[in-house]
Amino acid sequence: MQKPTPIDEEIVLDPKRYIVSETDEKGKITFCNDYFMEVAGYSKEELIGKPHSIVRHPDMPKVVFKLLWETISQGLNINAVVKNLAKDGRYYWIFTEFEIRRDTDTGKIIGYHAARKSISKHVIEIIADLYAELLEIEKNEGIEASEKYLISFLKEKGDDIEFSNIMEEIHKFY
Repeated sequence: MQKPTPIDEEIVLDPKRYIVSETDEKGKITFCNDYFMEVAGYSKEELIGKPHSIVRHPDMPKVVFKLLWETISQGLNINAVVKNLAKDGRYYWIFTEFEIRRDTDTGKIIGYHAARKSISKHVIEIIADLYAELLEIEKNEGIEASEKYLISFLKEKGDDIEFSNIMEEIHKFY
């Protein structure tokens, strides 16, 4: 099924509610709460078993997901600011807390749990500018150049800032 062309309309999220989903270790959705379905505009049947990228907005730089997957694949939790695309073409910005799910007997990663909430307009403005720059670099020079730019950006902001905690630190940048 082809997604509609994005329209420039933001979905306003309820700051008191969380969008929750779980995936298997490959990123296929195994659980989604009612608020996720409501905001994204998909039914449970349309989401379960599908890659979580079903809600990926084209404004999101690939390097963000590359670094996100590298981090969670190592068994590390991470937070991220993400712009998602609803089925009807509208978009929504979220602060996402990714947690690792492990087999209790073997310790092997069996999936991921993500809880998402609304985020302030100030943080969105900052991160949207950074993401736009990363996306432009990816289009012209590739994902490796985008990653180098992001690493340089982080070093400029402070020696101890890494991608895994950028989202928590972003408000300190400005």
